[in-house]
Amino acid sequence: MAAQLLLPRPNPFTKSASAKLFFTGDDSTLKRKSKHPTRVSNAALRANAALRSNHSSSVEIPSQWYNIVADLSVKPPPPLHPKTFEPIKPEDLAHIFPNEIIKQEATLERFIDIPEEVLEIYKLWRPTPLIRAKRLEKLLQTPARIYFKYEGGSPAGSHKPNSAVPQAYYNAKEGVKNLVTETGAGQWGSSLAFASSLFGLNCEVWQVANSYHQKPYRRLMMQTWGAKVHPSPSDLTEAGRRILQVDPSSPGSLGIAISEAVEVAARNEDTKYCLGSVLNHVLLHQTVIGEECIKQMEAFGETPDVIIGCTGGGSNFAGLSFPYIREKLKGKINPVIRAVEPSACPSLTKGVYAYDFGDTAGLTPLMKMHTLGHDFIPDPIHSGGLRYHGMAPLISHVYEQGVMEAISIPQTECFQGAIQFARTEGIIPAPEPTHAIAATIREALRCKETGETKVILMAMCGHGHFDLTSYDKYLRGELIDLSFSEERIRESLSKVPHVV
Repeated sequence: MAAQLLLPRPNPFTKSASAKLFFTGDDSTLKRKSKHPTRVSNAALRANAALRSNHSSSVEIPSQWYNIVADLSVKPPPPLHPKTFEPIKPEDLAHIFPNEIIKQEATLERFIDIPEEVLEIYKLWRPTPLIRAKRLEKLLQTPARIYFKYEGGSPAGSHKPNSAVPQAYYNAKEGVKNLVTETGAGQWGSSLAFASSLFGLNCEVWQVANSYHQKPYRRLMMQTWGAKVHPSPSDLTEAGRRILQVDPSSPGSLGIAISEAVEVAARNEDTKYCLGSVLNHVLLHQTVIGEECIKQMEAFGETPDVIIGCTGGGSNFAGLSFPYIREKLKGKINPVIRAVEPSACPSLTKGVYAYDFGDTAGLTPLMKMHTLGHDFIPDPIHSGGLRYHGMAPLISHVYEQGVMEAISIPQTECFQGAIQFARTEGIIPAPEPTHAIAATIREALRCKETGETKVILMAMCGHGHFDLTSYDKYLRGELIDLSFSEERIRESLSKVPHVV
């Protein structure tokens, strides 16, 4: 007689009244839905058990995003108007954002319902797998148990569509026709291009010049989905022309690219701006990562002792960690939560906590964040998505409250870890999550020395299939560590607005 497998019972975590079981393969999710127990063969049961020994995806997609602000006893400082220095009002943002995004940016509600249309698109790649890195553990000879939440199976190859899809949805719902944005490595730009194509929107992207030339296939990916892509700084905007006058060979920065995109949105009534990180609503959308992961870790019978993620603007790190911080604030768990940033752009570990502009030209609201100064241009490291002068205000605030910690790691150590990860776990990481991998390896080797059997949870936010030129440089021994100049940072910080 065939064995009987009872599917999980419905729970408040989902909207669906029917239970689901997810089997996750390399790049796709096969979903089987049934209101009744399903009969499967003994062989299928054994296959599923083997799969679950390394992967855990038998959870539903969350039906709500989580807003950490609701659970913070000390609320974060408000953004300020760039001219009056008064707290920003919703109408001040209406020329660049749709109304629903403005509401989400300022909301104090704990949970926000995810629209059904967005959930349907999420199903193309969510839930994403939680994988135990057994082969990496074996290589390191560590007693630690290493898990990674892998976001590389999305159409764009990273976590970024988690926010691109709802942003495109809300803009389309309000009748917007054109979206503009910036991108560093190209993960966000390709994600917004993908989302825009689904909702019939025009998309225009300013890509940091260094990455534009380093990563041509990211540009082609955006163009395949219908986006126009410009290297930044460009001569298409006043902000870009000012930079080029000073430095015609400028490698660009995310701050400059943001200035260009915001300028275009502000001068065109039929155009809105989308941001891929930093702001509250972006971090909110990314919490589907952590909400899924909590359920998946429970399925493994595990509780993380250490949670590690890379940080540039902060969306990937917040997406995994914020739901866990909620549980930590409730006293249910007490993991170490560690952000990892590049040594060449260390906003959390070397920046100041102050009000600063989110862009180079000073067009955005002033945000209280850890910053290296809004006109700081990091060296052209290969982690293009982490070359941002500031850290998300919410992450900066949580860091100031002592709930998390931060370290910085140079890029050669990161790529060394990436090679170890690729040769054991089979996934070639994007340069950004190599920082999380390097920090995870450090922690695992400490456990080897102490004999501690810690559970380490790592954010693996995307694959590196379009970043192989970076690996080529590393494998040929040509990749060097780039650092910041203390003098450059002092000069940049001297231009941070003085807000009393």
